[in-house]
Amino acid sequence: MFSAKTNASASKKRRPEPDDIKGIVSALQQIREKAHKDGQKKNEETISSVAAEIKSMMDELKSKFDKDRQGFVKALSKSSKEFENCLKSETSKFQSLYQQFCKEKTTHLQALKDTISKFEEEKERLLKRYEQMRKKEKTMISEHEKACSEKISRLEESLKKKTQDDKTFSILRKTLGSLFDNASDEDFPPDD
Repeated sequence: MFSAKTNASASKKRRPEPDDIKGIVSALQQIREKAHKDGQKKNEETISSVAAEIKSMMDELKSKFDKDRQGFVKALSKSSKEFENCLKSETSKFQSLYQQFCKEKTTHLQALKDTISKFEEEKERLLKRYEQMRKKEKTMISEHEKACSEKISRLEESLKKKTQDDKTFSILRKTLGSLFDNASDEDFPPDD
């Protein structure tokens, strides 16, 4: 590369040939096209990478939700069967002891009330657990949305920096063009 001082003294001694300028312009144009293609390819790779990360995160989240829900359904089914069997048992006892009911009705009614009360308590516990799961899922979704937004923001910043680098390249090209006295703006096509 020539320094500005060397270029200035060289231009005083002799003016560059039109072929030299065309060669430099052609070389700059080729460099610019290659840089533009490399930049596009890198942007596409970056976007693909971020998209793959987001998809993987969402797949993991869906898998976790499915697992949590299956566990909840299993617990609900088990609890339901236990209480159904318990109620059947108490009903059977109640019927078999019907003749003694008058003597023992208080005891059996209390056992039935206790069973129903336990079932209601379990139902309330499961409902609370379900609400906690929903809140947890919403929080996790919100956190994943935030993480995805941050990744997209970083990608946008990266793309803005690439655009700024393109502008810097354009300024460099124009500065080089101004070093040649007889170079016209037509020798340097405008930026896209």
